[in-house]
Amino acid sequence: MSEPGTEQTAQQQPATASDNESSRVATAGSTDASPGAPSSSAATTAASSTVSDAPTPSSTSGHPESGPSTSDEQRTLPWWQRHYTFTGSAVGLVFVWLSLTPSLLPRGPLFQGLVSGGAGAAGYLLGVFGVWLVRYMRGKDSSPPAPHWAWLALLVAGLASLVGMEFFFQVWQNDVRDLMGVPHLRWYNYPQAAVLALIVMFVLVELGQLIRKLVLFLVRQLERVAPRRVSGVVAVGLVLALTVALLNGVVARVAMDWLNSTFAAVNDEDSPDSPTPTTTLRSGGPGSLVSWASLGHQGRIFVAGGPTVTELTEFNGAPATEPIRAYAGKDAGDDIRETAQIAAQELLRTGGLDREVVAVATTTGTGWINEAEASALEYMFNGDTVIVSMQYSFLPSWISFLVDKENARQAGQALFEAVDELVRARPEADRPRLVVFGESLGSFGGEAPFLSLDNLVARTDGALFSGPTFNNTIWTDLTANRDPGSPMWLPIYDKGENARFVARPDNLDRPAGPWGEPRVVYLQHASDPIAWWTPDLLFREPDWLKERRGYDVSPRMDWMPVVTFLQVSADMAVAVNVPDGHGHVYVRDVVNGWAAVLQPPGWTPEKTERLRPLMHSGENS
Repeated sequence: MSEPGTEQTAQQQPATASDNESSRVATAGSTDASPGAPSSSAATTAASSTVSDAPTPSSTSGHPESGPSTSDEQRTLPWWQRHYTFTGSAVGLVFVWLSLTPSLLPRGPLFQGLVSGGAGAAGYLLGVFGVWLVRYMRGKDSSPPAPHWAWLALLVAGLASLVGMEFFFQVWQNDVRDLMGVPHLRWYNYPQAAVLALIVMFVLVELGQLIRKLVLFLVRQLERVAPRRVSGVVAVGLVLALTVALLNGVVARVAMDWLNSTFAAVNDEDSPDSPTPTTTLRSGGPGSLVSWASLGHQGRIFVAGGPTVTELTEFNGAPATEPIRAYAGKDAGDDIRETAQIAAQELLRTGGLDREVVAVATTTGTGWINEAEASALEYMFNGDTVIVSMQYSFLPSWISFLVDKENARQAGQALFEAVDELVRARPEADRPRLVVFGESLGSFGGEAPFLSLDNLVARTDGALFSGPTFNNTIWTDLTANRDPGSPMWLPIYDKGENARFVARPDNLDRPAGPWGEPRVVYLQHASDPIAWWTPDLLFREPDWLKERRGYDVSPRMDWMPVVTFLQVSADMAVAVNVPDGHGHVYVRDVVNGWAAVLQPPGWTPEKTERLRPLMHSGENS
């Protein structure tokens, strides 16, 4: 549907090479030997701008192209000028530079490559979109191509600056690694990151080109029955709807089926280090309401673990009691509520209500419980404890956080209510101390039964939560309403009356005022990406990066739109690959946390120091 005259619209033309600024992807980014490249989101914006983005060679009717360059001249341009945009390349290169700046945790070549590739593509996306937006506001269908010398200048500047940025990247990474006591990268890790970044950027940008071609095809078909700009809007809408439908339908279903089958198989794996119990005080043993096989992989590890009576006796210098561990696997009941009731009945069967402490533990996605949090409690009360928990998912925590978060909330609430009902059925003078604990997604589920800190304090005798997430309702509320002058990464709430936030043990005495009872402790490291990741990082600077940095966070870390979000997202994947006391690793400090929360009779600081080296977290979630 061409107009009479010489001017052709972008929608009439095939997606070929051109001088159009916003239909090309950065060549510099793809030729630089650096960790730079794109993000899949580049695809969507490249597509959304396709109506005005398309190249404008001469039409099939033979009319010459209006603009500074002819079709013949375009065909003589190097392939990168025909396929990629100068502005997208330049902005993408800047984002690659920014992605090399330090974040919360040390990054190896794999995740640095992914971050740099994603950042480069995000920059390309913004560059393309910016050019399209300016041209759209000016009412132009095309823009002149960048001259050849500009591409050469960009290439030279890009290579030179990336060499310099690689030097600073090494310095910054060494600073972060020294803060956490981990080895420095080897020399060959840097080119590895560069190659991976280049691949990631290329793949994502090419994906954007494919989506753009699809949109152009739809536009050409729709132009037969609708005006040009209407056709563009409808085409983009159709592509977005198709993408969402595929992701939510076919892709999501296939992915979830694969994940469930894969991790269900892992859940069924047995460990030679977790033999079937011979005591009635452990779930899956003699007289148990649940079978050993039904507990799942992490449930069997938890039930078979913990200190022995001999170890407890030797540590405390007094005859110990065998600890009780009650647990129900995911398939123990028909639903979460029934599984929680079975776990509570296991507690009742084993005589758990006669113990001094009843601890309700909310697991992570796979059913994992931090062994340090469980063992420390048993050592402190010389075995006179019962720990009850249940599994609600097969999936690892980070996947459960995305797709099973509601199950974690329901499991935490159902289990606590079932146990609390049993405890309150006893005369008040005969009731055990009731506490709750959990790590990561387990801390989210552990908070779920309570509306607020006041409710938590009123219904329990204490709580220990480690590595909370941004979805933790109570933690988020306390942090947002912290006392003036206290930093986000280590807040003080209500002068520390009931709840205290701890990055290292000496923070338990912060502030110096009285600490009431019951007590709640949140263990949270300044370098823990699980605690500080939030979608808001995309476009909003968090308080923890406006304030003085935490103990183990590089003072050189700064917030940058999009880039910091990508960096912290990548940090989440390696959050447990750092030493204890950093990232998302909470082991020895849980001893100090429990000692402060429960103040066990006869417990001393010397015992705390003796117990700390004995702690381990067990298999991770």
